[in-house]
Amino acid sequence: MTSETETNTGGWELKTSRRWLADAVELLSSMRFAISLLTLISIASIIGTVLKQNEPMPNYVNQFGPFWFEVFAKFNLYGLYSTWWFLLIMTFLVISTSLCLIRNAPKMLKDMRSWRENVREQSLRNFHHKAEWQTKLSRVELTTQTIARIAAHGYKSKVVAKENATLIAAKQGAANKWGYIFAHSSIIIICIGGMLDSELPIRIQKLIYDKTSFSGNGVIAQIPAQHRLGVGNPTFRGNTLIPEGSSSSTAIIPQQDGVLIQDLPFTIQLKRFVIDFYSTGMPKLFASDVVVTDHENGKVFAATIKVNEPLIYRGVAVYQSSFEDGGSKLKLAGYPMQGVGHTSFTMQGEVGNTSPLDADKGGDYTVEWSGFRPFNIENMAQNGQDVRAVNPNKNFMASSLDKHLGSAAKTANNKDLKNVGPSMQYKLRDKNGQAREYSNYMQPVLVDDAYVFLAGVRDSPSEPFRFLRIPADDNDTVEEWMRLRAAILNPDLRALAAQRYAKRALPTARTDASELRAQLQASSLKGLTIFGGDTEEAGYIAVSKFLEKIPEQDQEKAADIFMKILNGSLWDLWQVAREKDGLKPIEADEKHGRFLQLATNAFSDAFFYGAPVYLQLQGFDEVKASVLQVTRSPGKNIVYFGCLLLVLGVFSMFYIRERRLWIWIKSEADGGSHALMAVSSQRKTLDFEKEFEVLKQQLLQSAPERH
Repeated sequence: MTSETETNTGGWELKTSRRWLADAVELLSSMRFAISLLTLISIASIIGTVLKQNEPMPNYVNQFGPFWFEVFAKFNLYGLYSTWWFLLIMTFLVISTSLCLIRNAPKMLKDMRSWRENVREQSLRNFHHKAEWQTKLSRVELTTQTIARIAAHGYKSKVVAKENATLIAAKQGAANKWGYIFAHSSIIIICIGGMLDSELPIRIQKLIYDKTSFSGNGVIAQIPAQHRLGVGNPTFRGNTLIPEGSSSSTAIIPQQDGVLIQDLPFTIQLKRFVIDFYSTGMPKLFASDVVVTDHENGKVFAATIKVNEPLIYRGVAVYQSSFEDGGSKLKLAGYPMQGVGHTSFTMQGEVGNTSPLDADKGGDYTVEWSGFRPFNIENMAQNGQDVRAVNPNKNFMASSLDKHLGSAAKTANNKDLKNVGPSMQYKLRDKNGQAREYSNYMQPVLVDDAYVFLAGVRDSPSEPFRFLRIPADDNDTVEEWMRLRAAILNPDLRALAAQRYAKRALPTARTDASELRAQLQASSLKGLTIFGGDTEEAGYIAVSKFLEKIPEQDQEKAADIFMKILNGSLWDLWQVAREKDGLKPIEADEKHGRFLQLATNAFSDAFFYGAPVYLQLQGFDEVKASVLQVTRSPGKNIVYFGCLLLVLGVFSMFYIRERRLWIWIKSEADGGSHALMAVSSQRKTLDFEKEFEVLKQQLLQSAPERH
């Protein structure tokens, strides 16, 4: 009894496990499961399209804020296409489609070969599209004639002998089934090819061989083996930067927590980087003349890599991606932006390296030279952005001063693209590790009908540069502006300038000139002091704060008087500063009046520039570097083949219609014959209706009726 019970229990468990397996296979191969997976992939693809992938993490923090940055990071949305859950969805889609194909493809292939000759006369009468006729032709004659007629319509036929009858079974468009097979096979092939070219092989190597990302600094050749991928790595996509005259045998593969070093089977030496331009000054050609040395057999050959013309060697494709600076040598002049000094100092820099900024030259800072461009094709309407625009304290009173002095915040009118010459980019990092990024142009640029030096600043790489405009003097330098800037901050020169302004503004012939001159001198000194920033604020912001203390009905009149006194005082201050340096006075004309106006605006804006020094490019020795994208993608050809199958499959399903035709012919007692025709199709369309009518009429007309 116990043995029988155990046997029954074991059989029940076996049936249950089989039923569970069958249900799982049924679910995985079902249409609803595949559609659910495709829906998830579509949603993920939309997210990956809207959200830029593989950007530096600080960019995402600045864009979404700390909270949402952490939320999105939990789901790895910043590298979505290589996440474990996206690859898992792709894997399930391959399994689902494969099971569906395994279950249905044999049936379809069998049905394609089948003639479906096991039909009965009565079942043919139940078809919607059918026809009957009688003829004096014998059964054999009618059969022969009918086969010829339907063959003219593209039908292949088979004659089957039935009891007291002959069945003609015909078919056309059976290849329609291949459309289903090709379409489903293409999904499998494309997914497999995509996963081969994804980070899946690298993830497997990390898991099996304990490969880890490298997040430090150092010489590439000295990076340990746990951060390197061998030449046998089946798939990768990395970049390598090669300065002119240098070589590289590795590629850098970015990872979220650092980089991996990919060893290449050859060394690439950059002999020369070539860049060509259109007549407008825009680049039209990037090309790298390289020499390749094979590590295995020592083969050496020259090649030229251009955009859309990659070098393909030993399964590795090398594309011309972009170009960078390869360590250009920069010669600079530094000007203090704080204090009463304006004496410049010389400085050297090399792109990619750092230089200390001594305390006597602006403070305890480090200059990180991040970029150099020998030419810049710019839209000057965009370069006209003002640093002051970022100031949250700017109000209506400050902006109303524009009608008196003009504003550096006005947008440039010239929207033509122009080459505005060389520029350099660098970061100033303080002792606490905080840094701002700067971009300064070497030559003065014409903006709003005046030549100015553009000095850009931004707080993070995700922001656009905002530009301070320093007016160019008669010698196309920043010397005069630097002299005026220092004078405004010098209390002794301000006092002397106020005295001179009062004397110049009030003739000595007046009896009350002494008292009025003293009042005007005091007003002038107060205006220069407010504008110079002896308080926490300076420039137009300080002026507007001062004017806000005046009753509202008197503010406009007070602003007019204040700005007239300030303008006159600044002119005398400029002359005093030049005399102090042993220079001749400036001629009072429209040109120099315009310069003083722009210089005043720049002084006000300079408080938001946020740098202790202004570094101006004086000369350079350019070193170019080519950025090459190095890829090995074995799945590419697999994906191409899958796309071909997809096209063939879609074409077959939409443009090839399967039709089945049966004609049942039996003999009559008078020697004639009777025919019953039935036709079926997958899709009932107007074309099929027309085709059926034409075929029916031709078969009826070809068979002479009995009388």
